[in-house]
Amino acid sequence: MIVLNFIIVLGILIFVHELGHFLVAKLMGVKVEKFSLGFGPKLFGRTVGETEYLVSAFPLGGYVKMHGETGIIEGDSSVNSNNSAENDVAPPEPIDESRSFFHKTVWARMAIVLAGPAFNMLFAWLLLITLFMVGMPIMKATIGEAFADKPAAMAGIQKGDLITAVDGHQVRQWEDFSSYIAAATSGEVTLSIMRENQPLTVTLQPQVGETQNLFGETIKKPLVGVAPAYDFTDQSFGLFDAIGMGSAKAVEVTKLTALSIVKLFQGVVPLKTVGGPLMIADMADKAAKTGGSTFVMLLAVVSINLGILNLLPIPVLDGGHLFFYLIEAVIRRPVPIKIREYAQQAGMLLLLCLMVLAFYNDIVRYFFSAG
Repeated sequence: MIVLNFIIVLGILIFVHELGHFLVAKLMGVKVEKFSLGFGPKLFGRTVGETEYLVSAFPLGGYVKMHGETGIIEGDSSVNSNNSAENDVAPPEPIDESRSFFHKTVWARMAIVLAGPAFNMLFAWLLLITLFMVGMPIMKATIGEAFADKPAAMAGIQKGDLITAVDGHQVRQWEDFSSYIAAATSGEVTLSIMRENQPLTVTLQPQVGETQNLFGETIKKPLVGVAPAYDFTDQSFGLFDAIGMGSAKAVEVTKLTALSIVKLFQGVVPLKTVGGPLMIADMADKAAKTGGSTFVMLLAVVSINLGILNLLPIPVLDGGHLFFYLIEAVIRRPVPIKIREYAQQAGMLLLLCLMVLAFYNDIVRYFFSAG
């Protein structure tokens, strides 16, 4: 089941990503020769129209092969020195410039490349909106503990109290409550609470204190001295509320993912936190066991991560291609193929190193960690 859940998560996200490239390529009039889930040796496939749809052996990626991707004629002896009459090499296949990716405008090529990450982001956004409509798992703003000599306890807040509003602003979940308190940089705040089905109003003064953020950094912000009860429930919303909340959640996850990458390069987030396929498989398995909504939430988060990572300006990734096309747009000619080849090799080496690191961390995390 772990392997199955992993394949389902990765397969869906790879399909969405490659579908973006495929559809926009078709829209731009580019001939798509192959659409593959996975890479490496072909397991099975079928040709429909001008495109071969196939499933390949290694499920850690996928690709869309477009006609005339590099502008080099396939089988051209001037490109491949091994091609000769003695080798019985097939004659060069001419490029149809009207259907060739390479011969499209730089802006059309950028749109095709950008479509993959964009579809991952769009897919995650739609998933989140759907989740808020059918039932998003949220942590209720229920007090699990009010610490002694802190503002909440001194104001009479008790374990089991449910926070329903802060200064008149509705609180739907613990995250709302935490955000409103963090924004209270000065003055008192008024809390509306429910205690044993009885509404109460409490006024207190938050105190600035030290805490740690998601990256382990010590920060200062207003605190009232409470801990959550970790009381979860599925809550559904109407269409317009779901669109607003789903959009806000998508923006939040996007910002957090981008910030995590920045913190990783800054050394704030240790390299040992980088995870690979085993980590995704474990998360997918746990999410599937927890419930459908948790699994869909994981799918949305990983989709956003995949979209952002593919936008990094690393050759072989979509972001690397976009970087070269931006240069081409500025200098008004393609970057020389030799430079692109060297960059691709360097990018491949970097990705290989990252994959080795991720696999190493996964092995240490799941097979050699204490307990």
